[in-house]
Amino acid sequence: MSRAVCVVALFAALGSLACSAPAMAADQAAAETHFAAKVWPVFQAKCIACHGNNPDELAGGLDLRTRDSAHRPSDSGQPSILAGKPETSLVYIAVTRESADLVMPPKENDKLSTEQVEAIRQWIADGAIWPAADRLAELSKELSWNATDGVTVSTSGGLSADWTNRRYKPEDLWAYQSVRKPALAAESGPAAIDALLDAHQAALNVTAAPAADRRTLIRRATFDLTGLPPTAEEVEAFVASNPPSLHPSVPPSRQDGETEGQRDRENTDAAYTALVDRLLASPHYGEQMARHWLDVVRYADSSGFANDYERGSAWRYRDWVVRAFNDDLPYDEFVRQQIAGDEIDPENPSSLVAVGFLRMGPWELTGMEVPKVARQRFLDDVTNSVGETFLAHSLQCARCHDHKFDPVPTRDYYSIQACFATTQLAERAAAFEPEEHVGSTDERKYALNRKRRFEAELNALSQRSIAAARQWLAEKKLDPAPFEAALAAVQAGNGEGRRKPNDYEQARARLLKHGIPEEQIPPRYLGLAPEELGRDRIARKGLERLEWELERYEPFALSVYAGRTPAVTAVVAPQRMAQHRMRQGELEETCILGSGDPFSPTQPVAPGVLSALGIPPIEPLPATIEGRRRALSAWITDERNPLTTRAIVNRLWLWHFGTALAGNPNNFGGTGKKPTHPELLDYLATRLVEHRWSLKALHREIMLSAAYRRSCEHPHRQQLAERDPHGSSYAVFRPRRLTAEELRDAMLLVSGELNPALGGVPVKPEMNLEAALQPRQVMGTFATAWVPNPKPEDRHRRSLYALKLRGLRDPFFDVFNEPNPDLSCECREASTVTPQVFSLFNAKASYDRAVALAWAALDHGADDAAALKTVWRRAYGRLPNDAEIQTARKHWQAMTARHEKLALSRPTYPSHVEREAVEENTGTKFRFDEPLDAYADFVPDRALADLDPRGRGLAEVCLVILNSNEFVYVY
Repeated sequence: MSRAVCVVALFAALGSLACSAPAMAADQAAAETHFAAKVWPVFQAKCIACHGNNPDELAGGLDLRTRDSAHRPSDSGQPSILAGKPETSLVYIAVTRESADLVMPPKENDKLSTEQVEAIRQWIADGAIWPAADRLAELSKELSWNATDGVTVSTSGGLSADWTNRRYKPEDLWAYQSVRKPALAAESGPAAIDALLDAHQAALNVTAAPAADRRTLIRRATFDLTGLPPTAEEVEAFVASNPPSLHPSVPPSRQDGETEGQRDRENTDAAYTALVDRLLASPHYGEQMARHWLDVVRYADSSGFANDYERGSAWRYRDWVVRAFNDDLPYDEFVRQQIAGDEIDPENPSSLVAVGFLRMGPWELTGMEVPKVARQRFLDDVTNSVGETFLAHSLQCARCHDHKFDPVPTRDYYSIQACFATTQLAERAAAFEPEEHVGSTDERKYALNRKRRFEAELNALSQRSIAAARQWLAEKKLDPAPFEAALAAVQAGNGEGRRKPNDYEQARARLLKHGIPEEQIPPRYLGLAPEELGRDRIARKGLERLEWELERYEPFALSVYAGRTPAVTAVVAPQRMAQHRMRQGELEETCILGSGDPFSPTQPVAPGVLSALGIPPIEPLPATIEGRRRALSAWITDERNPLTTRAIVNRLWLWHFGTALAGNPNNFGGTGKKPTHPELLDYLATRLVEHRWSLKALHREIMLSAAYRRSCEHPHRQQLAERDPHGSSYAVFRPRRLTAEELRDAMLLVSGELNPALGGVPVKPEMNLEAALQPRQVMGTFATAWVPNPKPEDRHRRSLYALKLRGLRDPFFDVFNEPNPDLSCECREASTVTPQVFSLFNAKASYDRAVALAWAALDHGADDAAALKTVWRRAYGRLPNDAEIQTARKHWQAMTARHEKLALSRPTYPSHVEREAVEENTGTKFRFDEPLDAYADFVPDRALADLDPRGRGLAEVCLVILNSNEFVYVY
């Protein structure tokens, strides 16, 4: 029997569960109690969603709401329950998940616990008794539960009494408990962090690794706080500052008991503290923290889906995040500004930019989509995004039904969504701040070139249609006066500075508006061949895309406002704030939606919060148009809210150690990983508030701890692996591979090419040509090819500032685990796959960096040893030893000999790319050229062909260095 058939048979026939055999339980009352206490709750949590919540769509025809409905005939007569025989009952076989054909529930995350599976086995073995509805209700009231059976949680109430009264394992509710600062003998600060970790190490009977050396520490701290490697000069200064045995001629003091080792540690502590303070004050700190944050909020410069048009002003939100981290904006204010900045300070351009957070999700509204569905998708997206980002809760699980695992009723989901029911999308006027700068305008010049070409194309096609229209009117013997008058009016209007392309189409639109019968109006696209029809569409859609692209140079913010919902059927241009927004449009009433369907509203709900926390809002959530998000943000940042502080300190710990204290930073619910160090998590949460929500202060405490400063090497590695296989003791520091952005930025820095300027419009680095020029559909036509910035100083900006298009991933970033911006990334992966070799060892970008590093090392005619020392200092922050010099020289000589036999040419760049398309009205294929203007001004990086054979040989050595573990990993 196939799996599909088995699944239908399994659930379709469950109605026969009490009819197969006489009850085998010796004690009828005990069996009924067992069902009510152990089995019925499992059905409610795991089965009812598909087998009862929607009577019109019952999977397999099975309705598990009552005993009677379960007994009704189903889609299959095959019994799934054999009373007294659990091992041969399909339902038991399925829930054990041991059969390849029968696995229920189908999702791995929904699988039953060992205790639940055993409860079903026991139920079947005792006769599969299902009490009548009245008896089941009576038992539910009478049952006395203990802690192992679960505890109830007071909420706003579920869609059923069974859900409202359901029980939860206490350990699954850890995040809902109030944050409590643990009692510690150590004072607050790094020592308190170490005291909590020391206790865990003692319980595991493990010892901590020694402290890392200074070179390791400065590289680790600099990458963690800036995303860049330290320069050789910074490394040398740190190693030399307050050096060990500062006064070797002075013997250790015997009077105060201070030893030379103690003085050495104090010197290192002082130097390291100064290092951390310097890095926290660096402007690059904000860039590194912003990179982490933008992963979580799904930042991108385009909208995604089929209409992946560029969001011109999205870069301003990215730069706002950088400034917020650099300014150490208190985290509670950081949260409030992103949720409700426009309501908190509507006259402040920065606040209008900050709420761009609400616009980060992929979203589109085209003429092909139902507006109400698209609007509901936005509301669902922003509700879940706020939950995951700030509360570590995936709220979307409660969209169609009460949450299966957590005390989040559907009512709460829609109550929170009601806070956004008056949130409307708009690109709002917001003057540039003094810290903001547009930067290079070269890209704007090329965009305007494309605009002029599209307009010229449409004008030429319009003239063909006008000539054909005059001929058509003459052939039809129709009065040409109305057409000529409409055409003259259009041309007169366009001549006044309101120029729009295609006079012919506008003239037709005027005639239709004035009630001229359509049969007396020349047809659309008259006189155009199929290829010309295709070019017309390409030009029209190209102009639409350019409106968004050119928006990035204007003082507008990707923002929102509070108002009524305007009637919008399609988005074809940047949206402006609706006029008279308080009086026009629909004032949406939020209702619980049946199965999440916007056309199936049920009970109305008012704006609200997560009721399970039992924390009433400080500021009442209004039902008025404005103020809903402001009140919600105040509740989220209430010091009593245990989710908010735990969520952000958990992320901070992850960003430093590579492992979160609670393993799923976006999910503190029952299915998320439990905290390995709950007391430490709470300690950090309380310290955040004590530090007045300063993230920099918390960074400082974490980084000054002994745990952060430990070596990656442990003297008893095998013993540690046996006693702490999951690394929860933090007895050693866990190495990590550089992220994709860190890897590219580090190569640019050591090669001397990095432009460290902050902020500005997105830039376009070089990308693999095959990916850059691939045909890509956006808004029903071809998207513009990726052409890198002509100037190296623009191309070599930090990766944070690279244009991020959802529909076009840079292969280098992709292969090194840059996350998909469609989904919130709680923690980046670090996979090791074969394509990484081709990206890092064979790619043009890697060779270009190697060439630049070799060029710098050979500057001023350096000899072999001096050149190699320069390479080592730049790449590793240290000098090579004799063995490394010998090995590198040998490879250098071999590569030089090889290159003496090679004739290399400089790379060439295309001036255009030919596209082939199909005209959608006729199905006719046609071709057209897309000019690549920027390549005409392109200033290439140095290439191998620019070096002599000796220089190329050194470049090959540099390429190896850039691929080495010492360069690619942080220890």
